[in-house]
Amino acid sequence: MTILASPLTDRSSTHPRNTARRSLVAQWFAQPRADFYLVLVPAILLLSLGLVMVLSASSVLAATRYGDPYYFVKRQAVFLVAGGLLAFVATRISNRWLMVLAWVGLAVVFGLQLLTFTPLGVGVNGNRNWVQIGSDLARIQPGELAKLAIVMWGADVFARKDRLLHQTKHLLVPYLPVCVVLICLVILQSDLGTGMLLGTIVVAMLWVVGARWNVLASLFAVVGVAVLTLVATSANRLGRIIGFLNPDADPLGTNHQPIRAMYALASGGWWGLGLGASRQKWGGLVEAHTDYVLAVIGEELGLVGVIIVLALFLTMGVAGFRIAMRQTSNFTRYLAAGVTAWFMIETIINVLVVLRMLPVIGLPLPFLSYGGSAMIANLVGLGILLNCARQEPGARPVRSAPREVRTIVAAGRPK
Repeated sequence: MTILASPLTDRSSTHPRNTARRSLVAQWFAQPRADFYLVLVPAILLLSLGLVMVLSASSVLAATRYGDPYYFVKRQAVFLVAGGLLAFVATRISNRWLMVLAWVGLAVVFGLQLLTFTPLGVGVNGNRNWVQIGSDLARIQPGELAKLAIVMWGADVFARKDRLLHQTKHLLVPYLPVCVVLICLVILQSDLGTGMLLGTIVVAMLWVVGARWNVLASLFAVVGVAVLTLVATSANRLGRIIGFLNPDADPLGTNHQPIRAMYALASGGWWGLGLGASRQKWGGLVEAHTDYVLAVIGEELGLVGVIIVLALFLTMGVAGFRIAMRQTSNFTRYLAAGVTAWFMIETIINVLVVLRMLPVIGLPLPFLSYGGSAMIANLVGLGILLNCARQEPGARPVRSAPREVRTIVAAGRPK
């Protein structure tokens, strides 16, 4: 049956030039290393912007507290270099060693979590969730490393039990009990925000490996009851919930940060006040360089800057899940999906908190917020995701081919 085109039909979409452009775009996305660059390039842009924004957002606080406006950005640069080296190693390591490191990493995280309850534990803002060995640069937040550990270890456990995952007991044991113990240690440090994020990552990993909806719903119900109980028994947490439900209450206390963040976003407008011109960093927005760095981005670079940041994260997310779907190994499939889910969940939560669509939880924005443990964990996770991209079926032959052939393939031309 022939369908005649209407006189009102837009024929621009069938123009040879437009067809050629779509063909070139499709050809580029279909090339073996496309996902690798769709993760790497946005990550580099986010890390570069993050370094600039940490300098801008923290300069006043650093000058006032330490007498050096570059105090925080210099430390962030050290974390970035250290994490970058680890990320490079992670892109090159074999799956066999990744599986070994998954178990070693889990043991190390458990050990660090236990050290927070010893004299080596350090309290910050009411949370005893740090371990300090030597100088401040050696201060570690085990909860940040736990995000990576439960993804890597979970990927290995699920890959080994792949044929048994249709049975609920094999799906949940030993992954869920071990993760629950780890999350409980984090919550005992008074860090409910990180504990909730870890729980969400655990549920995401279970969803990735095919857990049934009734299992996931049951877990959500149990977690919901536990969170409500923890909130109801803590005056600080309950105050945050009340402040969230009543945005005008306690503007100098519970709602101080959220209100200042909204002032920053509102004053930025479309194009922002200009790089370095933030007003809220002058003592108004206390956590400007950590949890609320997106508010400073909105104030200085405007709505356009925020949209670009979100677009970069979205590109990474889409590419990350494409990498997972293209894997032939169960281990790398679960690993890529888990790392991507971790990045996207933490980003969404941070953005919603800054926009006052969630109560204050205290989670950093990946690749952008100041913090050593978070930066190193994020960069190692990035390296692992890039490692998985290099293992895509189409990328393996290209990776082992001569340089001339790789150049031709990357350019999208036929060999």
